[in-house]
Amino acid sequence: MLSDDHSGVTLPHREESPARQVGRRVLIASLTLIATVLIVYLDRDGYRDNNGGELSLLDATYYATVSLSTTGYGDIVPVSPSARLINIVLITPLRVLFLLILIGTTLEALTARSREEFRVRRWRSRVRQHVVVCGYGTKGRSAIRALLSTGTDADHIVVVDPDPRAVDEATAAGLTAVLGDAGRREVLRRTSIEKARAVVVAADRDDASVLITLTVRQLNPTVPITATVREEENASLLRQSGADTVITSSATSGRLLGLATDSPGVVSVVEDLLTSGRGLDLQERGVTSSEVGLGPRQLRDVVLSVARGGRTLRFDDPVIGTLQSEDVLVVVKAHGRA
Repeated sequence: MLSDDHSGVTLPHREESPARQVGRRVLIASLTLIATVLIVYLDRDGYRDNNGGELSLLDATYYATVSLSTTGYGDIVPVSPSARLINIVLITPLRVLFLLILIGTTLEALTARSREEFRVRRWRSRVRQHVVVCGYGTKGRSAIRALLSTGTDADHIVVVDPDPRAVDEATAAGLTAVLGDAGRREVLRRTSIEKARAVVVAADRDDASVLITLTVRQLNPTVPITATVREEENASLLRQSGADTVITSSATSGRLLGLATDSPGVVSVVEDLLTSGRGLDLQERGVTSSEVGLGPRQLRDVVLSVARGGRTLRFDDPVIGTLQSEDVLVVVKAHGRA
């Protein structure tokens, strides 16, 4: 039986169709039978048929069939030392293999749960520096696409969602998923939240976002949390709950709708910047050694902001002066340009 620490965790896997599974077992069983027939036939002089005469290929096939199925009528028996040794060393393991194949479906059903628990235990022992995404709705899926496009591997993303269909969809996409409410501590513990490098809160309701953020902050006081809220008035509450970055979906959508009326070109550029993998991309990076001492406008990349000493400064802020080696830049660059 799975323990509470592992229940609800679903690792990505590929399901084989029943026909394919049966076909594979039939093929292995047939190859096992053929190998046994050849072994017996090549050493046919070491066997005795109670009916007399030399063993034919049909006799070897008959003996292999009744031997592998453990029927053993005793009408054909190994009599020479070599034949008996071959039966011990080769025929017996092949018999065991044949029986395992015949009862493979039953064994697979009995061992699948233990095998899955082993996979989950191994995953928990290895996973670290991963991103936990709470919610696999429209916003959660978009966040994951952005993570993948910026270089995060799928095996370093863990999804939490209470909907079994969302969990199935996430695992089908190659992600690890946890079934349950991300606002509950025992559910978040299954994601190894204490070893995560970032958490994305993409719940459908603002109250759920606040509860998830509070729970995450309790379990991991230092992990960066990015959360989304529908209403701008709840953004401050989410920050007080422990979110480092809060994105207001309704307000942002409303501003873009307003801009699109009179300045559609601006919206096109914003959309391009927010869509990774084509056109213009937003990127956060450190200052290179060749850029130290230069002004933000002297760089090849378009600098939007400079983070220094815990403060985020706009590119035109006179406080910046020249760039320092510890600065972190947010820049716009063409996709694919080094």
